[in-house]
Amino acid sequence: MSRDHGGGVDAARARHGGTRADWLDLSTGINPVPYPVGQLSGGAWTDLPDRAANGDFVAAARSFWRVPDGATVLPVPGASAPIARIPMLFGPGRVAIPGPTYNEHAAAFRACGWTVAEAEDGPAEARVLVHPNNPDGRLWPEPPAGPGPTIIDESFCDVAPDRSHVARTGAPGTIVLKSFGKFWGLAGLRLGCVIAHPDTLAPPGRASLADMLGPWAVSGPALEIGARALRDRAWAERTRARLVRDAARLDAAATGAGARLVGGTSLFRLYEVAEAARWHDGLAEERILTRVFPWSTRHLRLGLPAPADFPRFEAALARLREGGRGDGAAERRPPSPGPGR
Repeated sequence: MSRDHGGGVDAARARHGGTRADWLDLSTGINPVPYPVGQLSGGAWTDLPDRAANGDFVAAARSFWRVPDGATVLPVPGASAPIARIPMLFGPGRVAIPGPTYNEHAAAFRACGWTVAEAEDGPAEARVLVHPNNPDGRLWPEPPAGPGPTIIDESFCDVAPDRSHVARTGAPGTIVLKSFGKFWGLAGLRLGCVIAHPDTLAPPGRASLADMLGPWAVSGPALEIGARALRDRAWAERTRARLVRDAARLDAAATGAGARLVGGTSLFRLYEVAEAARWHDGLAEERILTRVFPWSTRHLRLGLPAPADFPRFEAALARLREGGRGDGAAERRPPSPGPGR
């Protein structure tokens, strides 16, 4: 499986020119108005992150995500680190990962000897659900039951906290992943959480996930910033409201240029267009990076521009349509992706 991702401004710059500062990166689902990290204590930079630093972050996480008493909260250096290691906790066997979705999960399980099935039905020793799904925003109201663990990647779920499955982690079997790279817009912080029953993260006869990550897995600055962000409920509420408004503005611009909305969240939108490569390349000529996929020639994903960047983006779309590159985009093919797409 190709491990394609968003980002890659340097590669786009090498192909289309310009300096890095010239580019507007809409290829990710990262909030373009990040949480203001503010000043940090001196010890955050100079001291090893001890029990107090971890405990403060965990307490803030338990409160913000309403973690049940029976579950543990494990701070991790972003979602990618646990994604790579969770398959080592179990199996190997057959894992069901309904796709298309974020492809690091399948790559990690395959690397650990698992067989990956891109379907939600049939027997499986483990399941992975991205909730909301990337790239179509699909939600999983009732995760399918199975004999093995269910890993629920909620990297984008903080835009819809009432849809979270954290409440399921009080009993063994469910692992929920959280990330600070999306809703908080702090991808470079490399901070996340694994929330699960302690027995699920330390199966008998295997190294626990905490042991795999080793001591001091998360930096002191990340823990301090994370705890501060999780306690700032007012910022979270304002941000959710702004993201909804900005997503609507993005939809208006994209559909006005001929795209058809087929999915997404308030952090990213998935559109069907006549030729995704032409849209991608046309916007790249404007130094705007978008996301296309190896499994489709007609799907384009856009993250949100920052409010100050919307006029530039809207003008680029207008020029794209005037040049004929956006005309007729999805009108000739109305079906949207089916389940899991």
